[in-house]
Amino acid sequence: MKRELSESTRPGRELSESTRPGREFWAVDQAELLRQFETSEAGLAPELAARRLVEHGENRIGARTHGPFVRALASQLRNPLLWLLLAAATISMLVGETTEALVVIAILLLGSTITMLQEGRAGHALEQLRSRIVLRSRVVRGGVELDVPTTAIVPGDVVVLTGGSLVPADAVVLTANAMFLAESALTGEAFPVEKRPGVLAPDTPRVDRTNMVHMGTSVRSGSGRALVVETGSTTAYGQLAARLTLRAPDTEFQRGLRRFGYLLITIMLVLVVVVFTASALRRHPPIDSLLFAIALAIGLAPEMLPAVLATMLSRGARRMGARGVFVRRLEAIENLGNMDVLCTDKTGTLTEGEIRLDRGVDGAGLASARVVELGWWNAALQSGIANPLDRAITAAAIAAPSTLPSKLDELPFDFTRKRLSVLVEPAGATPLLICKGAAEPVFELCTQFRGPDGAPLPLTDAAREALREQVASWGREGVRALALATRECPGLRALTRADERELVFEGFLGFRDPLKVGVEQTIADLRASGIAVKIVSGDHHAVVEHLAASIGLRASEVVTSKQLAELHDDALLHLVERADAFAEVDPGQKERILRALQRGGHVVGFMGDGINDAPALHAADVGISVEGASDVAREAADFVLTRRDLGSVLAGVNEGRKTFNNTLKYILTTESANLGNMLSMAAATLFLPFLPLLAPQILLNNLLSDIPSTTLSADDVDPEVLAKPRHWNIRFVRRFMVVFGLVSALFDALIFVLLIRVFDAGPELFRTAWFAESLLTELLVLLVLRTRRRFWRSRPHPALILTTVFVALATVAVIASPLREWLGFVPLPAEVWIAIVGVATGYVVMVELIKRPVFAWLDRSVRGPKPDPEPDTMPRWSPARPSSSATAEATTPKRSG
Repeated sequence: MKRELSESTRPGRELSESTRPGREFWAVDQAELLRQFETSEAGLAPELAARRLVEHGENRIGARTHGPFVRALASQLRNPLLWLLLAAATISMLVGETTEALVVIAILLLGSTITMLQEGRAGHALEQLRSRIVLRSRVVRGGVELDVPTTAIVPGDVVVLTGGSLVPADAVVLTANAMFLAESALTGEAFPVEKRPGVLAPDTPRVDRTNMVHMGTSVRSGSGRALVVETGSTTAYGQLAARLTLRAPDTEFQRGLRRFGYLLITIMLVLVVVVFTASALRRHPPIDSLLFAIALAIGLAPEMLPAVLATMLSRGARRMGARGVFVRRLEAIENLGNMDVLCTDKTGTLTEGEIRLDRGVDGAGLASARVVELGWWNAALQSGIANPLDRAITAAAIAAPSTLPSKLDELPFDFTRKRLSVLVEPAGATPLLICKGAAEPVFELCTQFRGPDGAPLPLTDAAREALREQVASWGREGVRALALATRECPGLRALTRADERELVFEGFLGFRDPLKVGVEQTIADLRASGIAVKIVSGDHHAVVEHLAASIGLRASEVVTSKQLAELHDDALLHLVERADAFAEVDPGQKERILRALQRGGHVVGFMGDGINDAPALHAADVGISVEGASDVAREAADFVLTRRDLGSVLAGVNEGRKTFNNTLKYILTTESANLGNMLSMAAATLFLPFLPLLAPQILLNNLLSDIPSTTLSADDVDPEVLAKPRHWNIRFVRRFMVVFGLVSALFDALIFVLLIRVFDAGPELFRTAWFAESLLTELLVLLVLRTRRRFWRSRPHPALILTTVFVALATVAVIASPLREWLGFVPLPAEVWIAIVGVATGYVVMVELIKRPVFAWLDRSVRGPKPDPEPDTMPRWSPARPSSSATAEATTPKRSG
């Protein structure tokens, strides 16, 4: 059912002092509309376009008004825990606890500043990367066609649209040649809609405005020109986005983080209530108890996670960019690392993409210069979707001593007909319709074929079967065939689909596209990394079968479009698991194949570059396109490759896995240590006559322990972690936190006993010693739990070692310096330092001894298929999207494809 958008209006923006066009552009005569926008079919003058860009602003939805550092500051100011602790500190000041309150505020500001700077730098780096991939549109300015950034489109521009173009703004059609647009993004209409110039009634609903094109829709076939009337947030899509605040759905990793956040919030709420109640029962000062309880909860929260995550992702994006993989959607990096099935087209990814015309033959299989010449006329005169096959024909025929005939009309290619027809008028001859396309769709129109003597002969069933066998035979050699047919059309000056009938089959054009060098090894490397590769192509099944066999995929069962159409979804679910190749599929079937794989629990990637690939790119968990792809394909993709190479995809997968694993290193090691410390302090409040730590000390401990974690984005990852795709498992994280948190709490209890029973420590000495011990153990356990290997056999990044040493020395310096008085610390005797080092060493040895059996137990306890993903709660629009070792422990392998 079509979804009709509400017709909200706004005052028209002035284009000059004297004119203001109305909003009902579809109801205005073309000449009047051009006059109102002070333009013509030759487009705006460049100087006027520049002035309008200043007046109207960039053509983007939700234009960015603030830099990355300002956005990072806003993110910090939205942190509710920050405001809660500031409120508690303010209350503390009002009741006379000024020094402690000021220390709390200073530490909060320092931590927030570090986080903001980290996020800001990461955001700045990402914006620099994104600026390298700028969507461009073709416009007419001053009578000259030129490409400009889509953000520079202004009202009054005349845009040139061809098959594969993404419509850059709302515009009124000036000219159209069989131009069909996909408008499901705005109207919900599943099928392409034809657009043509004209004047409609003012009350025409949006779905029936056949003379308008809208931002975010895409040209499926044909060509035309249109006058831009609205840009940016005033377009139909801009108004829709403003009302619904559309966003892309969360990735699997983001959903895992959200569930992890729910777990922490539950623990924090329970912790605050229990600790505050226990402190009150022990008759501790109420304000100190409140600050302690809140600081304890915040101490459990990974408050540096946004900065760490932003740094991880931006660093991963930079490394991927250096390898030729540019990230359009930062959050998709983890999905790329988790991908376990990659579906790809063949041209340019598995093959060189340099298609050459190998042969032109007539119906009898004999070499024919006439077939090549007719193919050249069709290829050179068509104005729709540019494609490598037409370029190959033109390159082969350019030296022929022939001239192009006059073109009268054309029927552009579309993915339903799978053919392209042009009507030409050779000098002194009858108008001739030349149809070129996939073999079967052209065979359907033919009633005759050209005999050896040039005379048409009846196309019998036996002759058709012989032609089909010719196509299959070429396919087994890796040659792709296009069929060519003609019909003389006396007196015909314009084409309709009804004219594609009673054609004479002229012959075949055969094309070769050699395999990429080393593609077999790349496929083997992908499979060794746990990624199954499947060919999803529109080519003839024999060509796909030959290709699959050549690169080591299963070629015994190539599934065709016809077979797919006969299968219901449950049967398809089983078929896609065992089949490695799909042939002759249309865009809708590509998307259906991906959906079936996703239903089977796979994280699915799709690599494509054509307009026919856009639905699949949009549906995939990981959409991958290339720099020279069609606009709609690049806009639907998460990643854009600078070169057509599966090796680049593998490099990106490894970077995605590194990013995923290093992020989880932080979560696992930090939260297990934090939970242990928080449980220890919560328990201590039940037995001690004083608070085990003051709020400023808790916050300082948390801040210092997080500093080494900010370097994890550069940390090395053990090779075995990169071997297979893995995904978030909240049960593993929860059990990991509990097991190692309890181990941490056990050694905390040991230092408590030593301090009270052996050293008879008072409040200040107890707090100072435990602050040092808890911080030292948290620093050391990061080095141990970052790998499943023996920690001395997995080398951490130098930055991690340096920051760990720096924080350890800073801890000693704080306790030894006059600053200790502001924080409530006292100097520690040598014997206390010896006890602290001894307990910390024992903790590290214990963790190292138990981690491997604990990891093995956790793996067994959470092993199982990936749970169903949460349903998307927000809509997506097509074609563009506004979808260590320690991490190995936090994840479970995906089922193999």
